[in-house]
Amino acid sequence: MRKLPVYLLLDTSGSMSGEPIEAVKNGVQVMISSLRQNPQAIETAYISVITFDSVAKQVVPLTDLASFQMVDIKASGTTALGAALNTVSQCIDTEVTKTTMDQRGDWKPLVFIMTDGIPTDSWQTGLTEFKKRKVAFTVACAAGHGADTGVLKQITENVVSLDTAGSQSIAKFFTWVTASIGVTSTKVEDSGKEVVGLNELPPPPAELNIVV
Repeated sequence: MRKLPVYLLLDTSGSMSGEPIEAVKNGVQVMISSLRQNPQAIETAYISVITFDSVAKQVVPLTDLASFQMVDIKASGTTALGAALNTVSQCIDTEVTKTTMDQRGDWKPLVFIMTDGIPTDSWQTGLTEFKKRKVAFTVACAAGHGADTGVLKQITENVVSLDTAGSQSIAKFFTWVTASIGVTSTKVEDSGKEVVGLNELPPPPAELNIVV
């Protein structure tokens, strides 16, 4: 079975403490519950969570939906976005099966990045590594006005922004991510084609502004 790997890169820096981090934890739980109800997603989607504050770490390895268990995450420290891009690059290398002459590998990964701040490390180095990996699609979400959409635009052309990092906005973002994973898993199952553009995903809710 070809997996559809999904990597969530979540900002857990100090500015996310309180309501935002609780909303992120809740958002992931609701997302997993919803995807478990989706017959296509339960077959193909595998989810991994990478957090980044002063360091980046993969807190949940790439796991099928039935077995997925979220860990508790806390908010503290700075915003090591470059380290997160390095980490996801390494995870893709070890967890995603490549297509070879003898076998069909996994589908190209989907990567969703959410941050409320500006990178505090040399993120360009991490970006260079990340760009070497073949991913189907990367979406970056700037949560609130403290995030630098210009930086995110250099990572991916698919950037969305939330006016606030409040619980309702973050919940809407995860609802849309859930729908996007659902649509992608159906598409790869039915047509064998990967999603390559925002226009192939469900329209974002009103709270989510597409950054042009």
